Amino acid sequence: MLRRRAFLAGTVAMMAAPPEVKILDRIAIQRFDFESADVAGWVTVAGKWAVEEMDGAPSGRNVLVQRSTANAFNVIVAPPGPFSDVDASVKFKPISGREDASGGIVVRFDSDRYYVVRANALEDNLRLYHYDRGRRQLATADVKAPALGQWHMLRVLVVGDHLQTWLDGRLLLDHRDTRSRTGRVGLWTKADSITAFDDLSIRGS
Repeated sequence: MLRRRAFLAGTVAMMAAPPEVKILDRIAIQRFDFESADVAGWVTVAGKWAVEEMDGAPSGRNVLVQRSTANAFNVIVAPPGPFSDVDASVKFKPISGREDASGGIVVRFDSDRYYVVRANALEDNLRLYHYDRGRRQLATADVKAPALGQWHMLRVLVVGDHLQTWLDGRLLLDHRDTRSRTGRVGLWTKADSITAFDDLSIRGS
């Protein structure tokens, strides 16, 4: 009986997992591994962003690092776009921070309005926000905090009003929102967080 209950509970959990929303397979992927150290076309909204050599980089030697500790939020926007629908992923390594030690992906960035999903090495959660002259939390999930000094993977998939987010391969957030409809993709940190990024992948239309 106990075995049957455990089986049924597992079945319900599997059925409750949301399906991944779809974006057209024929859309080309644009990748940024920062090996050329060229960030021409990128737009720094806030922060001190620079390509640096780093041992243990996920690919090659170079990564993009944000080192400002003076701003509430730090954002840099990649060249492609704008997109309505987008599938974006990035590897990030939180290096240090006392107030915050986070990495995030921005989607639908348009005139300083955007969605951001972020993971913080100082907190056991993954959160989705909308920013428009201030942050509004839209969704949160309990997670094991991403370890300082280690590489992790964030992925955001946005189709229409449907936003889904993965951390280290696990789909954790499934949310609907209509505040922003189109825009570019970017990277994000908060406060005194020093964070490295690599292998940004963007597929959008």
